[in-house]
Amino acid sequence: MSLDATPLSEPSQTGLRLRRALGHGGFMVGAVILILAGLVALLAPLIAPHDPFAQNLGLRLLAPIWSEGGSAEHLLGTDHLGRDYLSRLIYGTQVSLVVGLSTMLISGVIGITLGFIGGYFGGRADNVVMYIINSRLSMPGLLVALAVIALVGGSFLTIVLVLGFLFWDRYAVVVRTATQQVRDSDFVASARVAGASPFWIIWNEIRPNVMHHILVVATLEMALAVLAEASLSFLGLGIRAPTPSWGLMIAEARNFLFMKPYLVWIPGMAIFVLVLAINLLGDGLRDITAPEGRR
Repeated sequence: MSLDATPLSEPSQTGLRLRRALGHGGFMVGAVILILAGLVALLAPLIAPHDPFAQNLGLRLLAPIWSEGGSAEHLLGTDHLGRDYLSRLIYGTQVSLVVGLSTMLISGVIGITLGFIGGYFGGRADNVVMYIINSRLSMPGLLVALAVIALVGGSFLTIVLVLGFLFWDRYAVVVRTATQQVRDSDFVASARVAGASPFWIIWNEIRPNVMHHILVVATLEMALAVLAEASLSFLGLGIRAPTPSWGLMIAEARNFLFMKPYLVWIPGMAIFVLVLAINLLGDGLRDITAPEGRR
């Protein structure tokens, strides 16, 4: 007597990706840290114990709670103007995340568009795209940002626009190369024969196959934007005082480095943890979404 075997259904791509995401330690660590940072930024007015702009010279340079003389009223102490350091650190999360995300989106739109045009059409279009990319690569990004902001003046919008228009080259190079590898595939040729427009082919056939590259570059650009904003603010050409910015907090504390080192390493550790989380997330996304890793 024989029984007919019923084949098991293949798990969906969404289920496979979810299991791979939950099993990827780096991705989970980065995702948890970024989610917490996003919640801190969104809920800053509710969770900040004090007004980050309020000054009290009578309470200046208070030690954090774990040091001698620390107080539960100011868990991370106060800065040289008597402002609560924990509140400024919390509000500084907003600045770093908004600058990072905005720069990532602006540079992504520019670089991905150029990469698709050059990689898919080739010929003269590719020559023009490569000329634009080479022109951008010939300019040191941070030095150009310093010069432009010094001339125009530092503001939140200026920093986002300058970084967004300077950090697109990696998108363009990676997307152009990945598109060239995909454009001659059989499924792309079938779409052309069927009469699909170039825009439809790029969006529906090529984009899904290069998305894992785009995700990795996007996280890298976001991390670089966070570091660039902190560097510009440290040099006095970024976010202006009294707006809380981690780079500006380090710059204001550099005169107290030997007396009150916590004023420097607290925002420095915040920058380190945020950038590390972004890179861990990007590395995990590459592993989870890469076509060569799918079954």
